Amino acid sequence: MKFLTTTPKSVRTNSDESLGHGMDAVITLLLFLGVGFVLDSVVGTMPVFMIVLTVIGSIGVFARFYYQYEGRMAQHDADRLAKLAGRPTSSADAARNGEAA
Repeated sequence: MKFLTTTPKSVRTNSDESLGHGMDAVITLLLFLGVGFVLDSVVGTMPVFMIVLTVIGSIGVFARFYYQYEGRMAQHDADRLAKLAGRPTSSADAARNGEAA
């Protein structure tokens, strides 16, 4: 009898990274919205700071996601080119091949 199931190969194993990106976006936007609400209640201009800070926060979140994505893709391209050239792609690969990193 088998109680533990094995994960199929087609299932994404890094879904926690996607969840982390979503949580980062939500927490950041709620933080900027909250700061905008506090500033608006102190100054007396109700929707102005909330809108401005939420827009600034969303631009910052998406810019960060973009640059992280570009960095991962550049690393992926470098690994792919190194693999095509026959070089190890990371220190873990070098350790497996018995080379110094």
